[in-house]
Amino acid sequence: MEFPDLPIGPPLGLGGLPFETAQFELAEGSLLTLFTDGLVQSRTRDVGTAREVLRGILSQATESPEEVCDQLIEGLLPQRAVDDVALLVARTVSLDPGHVATFALPSDPAAVAGARRFASDTLTAWGLEELAFTTELIVSELVTNAIRYGRSPIHLRMILQSTLTCEVFDANSTAPHLRRARTYDEGGRGLLLVAQLAERWGTRHDREGKTIWAEQALATDGTPPLDFLLAADLG
Repeated sequence: MEFPDLPIGPPLGLGGLPFETAQFELAEGSLLTLFTDGLVQSRTRDVGTAREVLRGILSQATESPEEVCDQLIEGLLPQRAVDDVALLVARTVSLDPGHVATFALPSDPAAVAGARRFASDTLTAWGLEELAFTTELIVSELVTNAIRYGRSPIHLRMILQSTLTCEVFDANSTAPHLRRARTYDEGGRGLLLVAQLAERWGTRHDREGKTIWAEQALATDGTPPLDFLLAADLG
């Protein structure tokens, strides 16, 4: 069990302030635990001792993320917490290589048509032809933005798991933003269209550039999602 050395930055979700990113690899089955300082700070116990308690619980944990959350809260929090606590526990799983498709794109507007064909062919291979229309529109807008405003290299990646995710990476770190296009504007509607078609969308930054992603829901038969839990905002 390790506490990775991460750069200090603004609180998650605050927005508007610059932050650094860090990348590290996790083995399959690893527990990723994120928490606010309210989980380990107490008037009756120093932070170092609390971190060791946390380390001990996580080192022995084999249960579901929900049960691990319960153990952490029981082991670290007094009956009346003095601060708000946010806790997130996730267990990593490996994705079948057949559920990931990647396509490299030149920085050329003509490449958008090829990206749409790649998206359509991939959906056909996955038996998701019913998503072709919306997916091609999403891919077209994301790739167009990357070519127009980003820098090479540009990559399109499609991921099939409990949802269908389309990601477009480019080497420009500038984040896109939604804006309202006026009636006669020729542009400015791309991200608005993506936001309307996708269930969720966002931007992920790293040291090499940025990735804009859009997620679409799949028809479900009631099967629960992957072993993942957002847990406990306690006051």
